[in-house]
Amino acid sequence: MKEEEKSIIPDETISNKIYLIRNQKVLLDRDLADLYKVETKQLKRQVRRNIERFPTDFMFEMTENELQNWRSQFGTSNSETMGLRYAPMVFTEQGVAMLSSVLNSDSAIAVNIKIIRIFTKMRDLLSDNLSLRLEVEEIKKKLNNHDKNIELVFSYLDELVEKKENLTDRNKIGY
Repeated sequence: MKEEEKSIIPDETISNKIYLIRNQKVLLDRDLADLYKVETKQLKRQVRRNIERFPTDFMFEMTENELQNWRSQFGTSNSETMGLRYAPMVFTEQGVAMLSSVLNSDSAIAVNIKIIRIFTKMRDLLSDNLSLRLEVEEIKKKLNNHDKNIELVFSYLDELVEKKENLTDRNKIGY
């Protein structure tokens, strides 16, 4: 294996830093800085110097309301804003990929590759989950139709049993 591919960061560490904000899977600037082993202010500085590379679908800053909602998810009682004095920059998968061109170091590239692979795994898992859901729904529909058909068969059987009972009540003629 190449040295860049030998990352000591476990997949779970990266996966646990991915949040869902604005219906997008994203990473916060401070988590990315931690993964890249740089200071958050250095990462932000590099992004601001190259802001034209980061359209809003690559990176955005949390609004105050989003920041409050994000903090409340952790149930924290401290008012220290969880180490955040300013609204963080939030990077989508494309933004993370663009960071490798801004933070031009071997370790940043290796971490980026790992992060992109995890985003891809997550997308594949969600896709597999969706196809399973569709298959389950199809099976449910078939079972529902089978239930209706079985009910119909039983009602026909009930009618036949009633007809047979009506036939046995008649007086037999002949042998």
